[in-house]
Amino acid sequence: MPQDGTSAGPALEALSRRFPALGDPEATPLPARFAAGEIVDSEGRAWGPQDALSPGDELWFHRELRPEQVPPIEVKILHQDAHLLVLDKPHDMATMPRGAHILASALVRLRRQTGIETLVPLHRLDRRTAGVLAFGIRPEERAGYQQLFARTEVDKEYEARILPSISSSLPILPGESCRLQDHLVKRRGELTAQVLPGEINAESDVEVLAAETGEADGVLRVLLRPRTGRTHQLRIQLASRGAPILGEDLYWPAQRPQPSSQVWPEQLPLQLLARRLRFLDPFTGAQRDFHSSQVLPAGSRTLGQ
Repeated sequence: MPQDGTSAGPALEALSRRFPALGDPEATPLPARFAAGEIVDSEGRAWGPQDALSPGDELWFHRELRPEQVPPIEVKILHQDAHLLVLDKPHDMATMPRGAHILASALVRLRRQTGIETLVPLHRLDRRTAGVLAFGIRPEERAGYQQLFARTEVDKEYEARILPSISSSLPILPGESCRLQDHLVKRRGELTAQVLPGEINAESDVEVLAAETGEADGVLRVLLRPRTGRTHQLRIQLASRGAPILGEDLYWPAQRPQPSSQVWPEQLPLQLLARRLRFLDPFTGAQRDFHSSQVLPAGSRTLGQ
């Protein structure tokens, strides 16, 4: 509760005023949750609905979950030892519980599947991106691994299928490469990142692997090596240069028509795959090198469809 006393009053009344969503008709009535002892203080003692609150008091409770369909899909583990668990994440699976993706998230699935409650992701992949995702097992080692990513001491390789426009500034011949440098901003509460003027904070190397032919004429398969780890970095850097990733739902230019169904089948997953993760393990001294078993183009139906 605020220190200025603006939300003081009986616990039930104050909590209802602070979080109106707790009164949703589909939720358990708040008086029933108080009666069940589900609203507690910082020491775990239950609050009564008419208990008077003072500035700085704490009320703890779990957010109730709406019914969630968890797609019956295999969660493939690439590697597991005493320190690390590495997942080959499917497309359209959230890394962490968030919003409507709680039970279906990679973290919750893995904790349930393995029984390891201390699992924590060491980095993140967008929900729509598939591929190698590493989790730490020991809490005391978590910071050490995460610092590798923060210091950009992890080699990451992605593969993508892109469709450059005629005016795209990216190379188009196999073997050609370039470095993308931008100032990216992702504001809290907004779905997309933006390229804005400012000091460079996002760098990625791009190499053209192949030019697809036939029905997918014009589609390039590219290797991406991000040197930094900004939110949606690869997606926005490619799209801003006129070469969005196929299956893109956030950064496909509004004025550009979607390609034919031969190139972009219905419900095509984002054609972005984290295919390799490599680093020197700070705790075992071993060279870690993990590869995804998935390939692009991915199937035409997304997870759970």
